[in-house]
Amino acid sequence: MKNLVEELNQHFASFIKDATLHVENGNKAAGTRARKTSLAIEKALKDFRKQSIEASKI
Repeated sequence: MKNLVEELNQHFASFIKDATLHVENGNKAAGTRARKTSLAIEKALKDFRKQSIEASKI
């Protein structure tokens, strides 16, 4: 689960960087990267939730 949290931190950092470039500078490619990263974040959060529930059952 620790690896998953590290992965989420990396995704969040990447998302913030690209979303900022898109919003502040109008960089369309950064917007595309931010949207792609948001999907990866969503998947990782679902995995975190699943693992967290399993860990609490032990």
